Amino acid sequence: MQEQLIESWHIHNRINLFLLDSVAEAHLSDTASSKGRTVGEQFAHIHNVRLMWLKAAAPGLEKDQTKIDKESITKKILTLSLKASGEAVAQLLKQGFVQNKVKGFEPHPSAFFGYLISHESHHRGQIVLSLRQAGHPVDKKVLFGLWEWGSR
Repeated sequence: MQEQLIESWHIHNRINLFLLDSVAEAHLSDTASSKGRTVGEQFAHIHNVRLMWLKAAAPGLEKDQTKIDKESITKKILTLSLKASGEAVAQLLKQGFVQNKVKGFEPHPSAFFGYLISHESHHRGQIVLSLRQAGHPVDKKVLFGLWEWGSR
């Protein structure tokens, strides 16, 4: 079961990258009509929260990674960062399953996995909404592709 959850995490991360790949560089500055974070800031937030958890729960796994500041957001930086932090979180999950604990999180590693997926999926939804409201809707093939976990 643990291997399946780790593979599900990797699929989830590829879905994030699939969505990012579909966003034009110029549209990273789009925001929802209610304001808030830009599309690029949403992706950066996902990465930055991962780093926060890595630093708190498994210091060292975040090595060679840095927080993404608003001023340095590009598709290239977002892509490289999400790939690296995604792999590090997979390692954190593996450690958590072995130890039956993720430091600083209750109740157990499977709930932590659910928390991460829920948090990041929430931001994917905000990204899609922001793009739509800014007049740059995500292509329908991409929207359907977000749900094609068997082929991602």
